[in-house]
Amino acid sequence: MIKVAAFTTGQHKPGSRFRVRQYIPALREHGIELSEFYTRLGAYPTRRRWIRPVWALGALSSQVPNVVQSYRHHLTLFQREMISTFFTLERFTKGPRILDVDDAIWLYRDGSFVHRLAGISDSVICGNSFLAEHFSRWNSSITILPTAVDTDRFITLASRPANENLTIGWSGGYEGGPDLKVAEAALQIVLNRNPNVRLRVISDQPPCLNLPPGQMEFVRWTPETEVRAIQTLDIGIMPLRDTLWSRGKCAYKMLLYMSCGVPAVVSPVGMCGEVCNLAEVGISAGTTQDWVEALEELLRDTQLRTAMGAKARDIIEQKFSIHQLAPKLAAELARVAERNRN
Repeated sequence: MIKVAAFTTGQHKPGSRFRVRQYIPALREHGIELSEFYTRLGAYPTRRRWIRPVWALGALSSQVPNVVQSYRHHLTLFQREMISTFFTLERFTKGPRILDVDDAIWLYRDGSFVHRLAGISDSVICGNSFLAEHFSRWNSSITILPTAVDTDRFITLASRPANENLTIGWSGGYEGGPDLKVAEAALQIVLNRNPNVRLRVISDQPPCLNLPPGQMEFVRWTPETEVRAIQTLDIGIMPLRDTLWSRGKCAYKMLLYMSCGVPAVVSPVGMCGEVCNLAEVGISAGTTQDWVEALEELLRDTQLRTAMGAKARDIIEQKFSIHQLAPKLAAELARVAERNRN
């Protein structure tokens, strides 16, 4: 077994869960034993500025035993940096090292921590082509590996609940509110025109949206509720502002909708546009009018929703399933470990 010490950003962070933790059982089948390490104080600073120096010292101190533990492994995997926007103890971990990135993290601060982290890594795994293009400036060994979906868990319902009301859904953290507002004007129009339609927001906090009363449903995200909340959608949405940060996103909301057989309406930004171009799995919408037309087309055409949803599930199984991507991740981990042995 090749033993990998994986440093992640925390127990409850989506990136840690989807880029690393969900792979552990699948990797074991390919001869990779992955152990996860993180600080319980979290990799991201508290909002209270006065306590940040104490937090940073505590977080780094708690990582020291983990760094020592890395020397009992064959290589080290970083899921981003140990402490947000800083290059700290990474250089003291067991080599060889692999950096995994699923966001445009070089946009934080002056980006120097990213150059240094990529520089000490023997390989960089990027979630999409946009990230790969940028990280190729700092490391010549680049592998593109999309964020995988657990297709044994996120599945299409055998039969959808009989309900006259149709549900448009958005899943994401409260910090994603500015992106959701991209579609707010279109949602106002669509919901006003269609009293039987509601918007479901699956998040950690209710969003601040100006929508018709009684037509927004808030579902608090938990690991137990997330699958059913997505499965019972009629349409999933992923609006995005067109920024460099958005172009670095790995379209994961869209992929989860697709895995559950739910067609998506998305902003044609970055990887969302690329996934839309793979097949008729949803509709891209660049303007408010585009959003209105796309949503209303899907709302009135049950057969179109069903066909797009089925195609979406097929694409996920072919290109984004953990069963397809785990062997590729295992091969890259083994390649770097073997190269170091030689």
